[in-house]
Amino acid sequence: MKRFENILKSIGPMPLVMSVVALGLIIVSGLSYDGQVASHSFWSAIVAVFTRAILGASSWFGDNYGMGIILFTIFIRFLILPLMVYQVRSMMKMQVVQPALKALQAKYPGKDTESRQLMMAEQQALYKNAGVNPFASMLPLIVQMPILIALYQSIWNSPVLRSGKFLWLELGSNDPYYILPVLAALFTFASSWLSMQSNPDQNGITKAMPYLFPVIIFFSALAVPSALSLYWVVGNAFQTVQTFFLQNPFKIRREREAAVALEKEKQRKIKKARRGKRK
Repeated sequence: MKRFENILKSIGPMPLVMSVVALGLIIVSGLSYDGQVASHSFWSAIVAVFTRAILGASSWFGDNYGMGIILFTIFIRFLILPLMVYQVRSMMKMQVVQPALKALQAKYPGKDTESRQLMMAEQQALYKNAGVNPFASMLPLIVQMPILIALYQSIWNSPVLRSGKFLWLELGSNDPYYILPVLAALFTFASSWLSMQSNPDQNGITKAMPYLFPVIIFFSALAVPSALSLYWVVGNAFQTVQTFFLQNPFKIRREREAAVALEKEKQRKIKKARRGKRK
């Protein structure tokens, strides 16, 4: 936790700055497209913004729509970067309060209504005192779901994107060689595994998550257009690098082991001093 707080101090307001820059680039890329994109409602207007941004970014690469999607994905990841930092901060705080949560569960082992209410009350007080939001980990997912839906609809509503080609891909169709689904699953596994490895208290669910999510992403990527799979591959690769930077489990483990060793040495010295006084 201390190492993570040091990282946050070192990056300072940088995530927010990057988010503002990414928003500006999305706007600029949208303005770069001089064609017409129809919109007849609030939601279709959002889809139109995405379509224009992708087409505008594509024009920077000679109307290479695959590169437009890649660039748009990077913009989106930087746009939600402050949310991701907030998510990781909350996760690290949750790891700190895990021992206290286990103590509460031991204190109220009963299944009756009164015990559950007392435990919930003390649990909420614990979260409040530690500055923990147990639902913070859901924020990036909640934000990204509309983005995925809007991206999907922008592809189908744009004949240009739907008929676009990139490398071996037809962006409006499935990947015929399953390369993108495999890459999406691999990067999902890498980011999930790195994130879970920094958690000292893992149960059956958390241990299964790095293996469950890639399977879901793999089969989802088989059923959607290659453009959306490309978004997942680039986004999950970005997430892997981001997770390694913010939650490097190898350094966190070394620091945690060093802290445990230091505490043991401290307790050993205290016991030795007490024995010396008794003599």
